Amino acid sequence: MVDLLQTKIEFLKGVGPKRAELLNKELGIFTFQDLLEYFPFRYVDRSKIHKVNQIYDDTVYYQLVGTISNLKTHGEPRMTRISATFSDETGSIELVWFKGLKWIKNKFVPGKKYLLFGKANVFNNRFSFTHPDIEEYDPNDKVVGESLQGVYNTTEKLRNAGLGTKQIAKIIKTLVLQTWEMIPENLPTSLIMQDRLLSRKAAFYKIHLPLNSNDIHLATTRLKYEEHFFFQLKLLLNKKERTLNTRSVVFNHVGDYFNTFYNEHLPFPLTNAQKRVIKEIRSDLKTGFQMNRLLQGDVGSGKTIVALMVMLLALDNGFQAALMAPTEILANQHYETIKKMLGDMKVTVALLTGSTKQKERKTILPALENGDIQIIIGTHALIEDAVKFKSLGLCIVDEQHRFGVAQRARFWEKTEYPPHTLVMTATPIPRTLAMTQYGDLDVSKIDELPPGRKAVKTLHLYQEQRLTILSFMKKQIAEGRQIYIVYPLIKESEKMDLINLQEGYEALLRDFPEPEYRICVVHGQMSAEDKDFEMQRFVKNQAHIMVATTVIEVGVNVPNATVMIIENANRFGLSQLHQLRGRVGRGGEQSYCVLVTDHKITGEGKKRMETMVRTNDGFEIAEADLQLRGPGETQGTRQSGMIEMKIGDFMKDEPIIRHTRRMVGLLLDSDPTLSKPENYVTKEYFNKNFAAGFDWGRIG
Repeated sequence: MVDLLQTKIEFLKGVGPKRAELLNKELGIFTFQDLLEYFPFRYVDRSKIHKVNQIYDDTVYYQLVGTISNLKTHGEPRMTRISATFSDETGSIELVWFKGLKWIKNKFVPGKKYLLFGKANVFNNRFSFTHPDIEEYDPNDKVVGESLQGVYNTTEKLRNAGLGTKQIAKIIKTLVLQTWEMIPENLPTSLIMQDRLLSRKAAFYKIHLPLNSNDIHLATTRLKYEEHFFFQLKLLLNKKERTLNTRSVVFNHVGDYFNTFYNEHLPFPLTNAQKRVIKEIRSDLKTGFQMNRLLQGDVGSGKTIVALMVMLLALDNGFQAALMAPTEILANQHYETIKKMLGDMKVTVALLTGSTKQKERKTILPALENGDIQIIIGTHALIEDAVKFKSLGLCIVDEQHRFGVAQRARFWEKTEYPPHTLVMTATPIPRTLAMTQYGDLDVSKIDELPPGRKAVKTLHLYQEQRLTILSFMKKQIAEGRQIYIVYPLIKESEKMDLINLQEGYEALLRDFPEPEYRICVVHGQMSAEDKDFEMQRFVKNQAHIMVATTVIEVGVNVPNATVMIIENANRFGLSQLHQLRGRVGRGGEQSYCVLVTDHKITGEGKKRMETMVRTNDGFEIAEADLQLRGPGETQGTRQSGMIEMKIGDFMKDEPIIRHTRRMVGLLLDSDPTLSKPENYVTKEYFNKNFAAGFDWGRIG
C-alpha cells in the first residue's frame, strides 16, 4: 500500500515522461505522494457558466463559454501584447496576453467553442480578461460541473506543456480516485478519535475533491494537524536525545569569581526576571549534559549582565568562556561593557575580530590555547581554525539569527565535550515561532526592564512637520542630550524617492552649523576604523548628532542619547524599528523616538506606525510583525533543518501548534520510543520521512 504512493509520477495517466520531467523541475513533484501533497491554494465554484452580459464585478471569477476571434499583435518588440475578442450570444469582451505570445497565436481555432475562467479587469471603464484560463469546451466534462474545484499553482512552462491549473486538477483527481483508499494512516487511532479528526485517506480525498466548504475545513484541519504533529515530534525527540545523551562538562561550583562580582561589582540590583533566568541556567549547568538554552530579552532588559555572570560560573569551575557577536561594533560594545563591569577583578578578557592586527593575534592565540585568557569576546573570527582553547566550557552566541546553525556548531569542534551553549536574542520571538524555530531549545525570558528605566515616548510625524522636529532637536541638545538620525539608504536611489543619508547630512549641516553643533556619520560602507572613530566621537559626547544607517541597530550604548529620529520609517519592518528605538532610553532621562514619513503611506505602513506609537512591548510588536508580514519575511524564521510546511502556516496555526506540541509531549511521556502497537504507524511514518537514521535506543 505504501509503495504505491512512491510510484514515479510519469506512470500516472495523463502525465508521461515529458510532463513528469517538467513536474520534477518546476514543482519538485516526483512521486504519487508528492502530487497528493500538492494542495490547492484556493477553491472556485465551477458549477455555473455565466454570460458576457452578466459581468459586473472585477473582484469575482467568471466562467464563460464562447468563441475567440480577432487576434491582434500590438506594440514594439519588447512591449508586445496580443488582444482577442471573446464572444457568446449576449455580447463580447476583450482578452489580453503579455506572456506566452507564440503559444497564444497558434492556440485558437475560429468558430470552436472554448471555456474561459478568470477574474475580470476594468480598464478605461471597460471589462476585459488578462491571461485567463482557456480550454476547449467539452459539455460532457464532469470536472467543469463540480461545485468546488481546487486551484493549483502552476508555471508558464507547465501551462505551455498543457499543465495549467485545470489540467493539474484533472490529473490529481485521477490520482485521488486511484489511490485514496490505500493511503495509510500515520496517527494513533486514540488520537484521531479524541480530537475528532478525519482519517488520513478521507482528508486527502476531501482536500482535493470537496463537496462543500465543510469538507475543506475538516480536511485542512486534519492535514495541518499531522504536519505540525510530526514537526513537533521531531523537535521534541531531538531535544530529548540531546538532553539525555549529549554529555558536557559539569559546573557544580559557585566560587570567588561569581561571588566577588555579585557582592562587590554588580552595577544595579538584579530584576526578578534576571534572577530566575540565572537559576534556570545554573540548573542546566549542573546536569552533566549539554545546555542548549535560548535567552530572550527585550532591548535594554539586561541580558549582558546575565551572560557575564554565567561566564564567571565557567571560570569558577576551571573553564574558559567565549562570547560571539555578529558585528565588530557589537563585539567591541560587549568587550568594553564587560571590562567596565569587572572593574579591578583579576579576570583576563580579550577581544578578537576580523580587524584585530596580526601582532595582537600572535599574543591572543597562544594565550587562549594555554588558558591565560579566560574570556574571549569576538565575531565569527572566534570559530576560525587557528583559534584553539585549553578548556572551553561555555559559548554564548548573541543575536543568533545572524549566524547559521553550522557556524554555532563550530565551537563543538574545539573541545572534547560540546560546550554549554547560550543563545541570546534581543529580537523578541512570537510564541508560535519560538515553538517552531527554537522548539528543540530550552527557553528563558527576561520580561522586565531594570528599575528606573523610563518608557521611550514614540511619535509619528510627517515631513511637513520638519520645523517642529528641528526645534525639538535643538532643545534636547541645549539640555546636553545627544540625537540619532537613521536613514534607510546611503546614496540617492533611482528606484525609491527617499531622503537619504547623504542628502540628510548636508541639510543638517545647514540647520546645525559648526562649530556650535558637531555631527558624526556612520554607515555600512565605511571601513571598520572609520566607523569606530566616528562611533567613539558620539560615545565620548564629542558629537551632538549621529547620522547613520541601520548599522547602529545593535551594539551602540550611549545613555546620554535621548532622541532617535527615523526617516522614512515606513521603509522599515516593525522588529527593526523596535531595535532602533532600543538605542535610546538607556539612561535616567526621558527619551523619544520620532518616526518620520510622508503622507503617501500604505495601510500596512500606517499599522506599523500605530503599533510603534501604541506599545513598547517587544513581544507584542513581534506578534504584530508576524501578523503583518508573515513568517516568511520575518528575519531568521528559516533555519537549517527546518521542515518545509506543505499546508501548515506558522502564522495562523498557533492553536494547532500548541495543541499538537502538548499531545506529542503526552505521547512521549507514555511511550518514549513509540514501541507500543498502537503507535507503530506513527513511528513507521516518522522513521520513513523525518528520522534519517534516528537512534531510538538513545531515547530509551
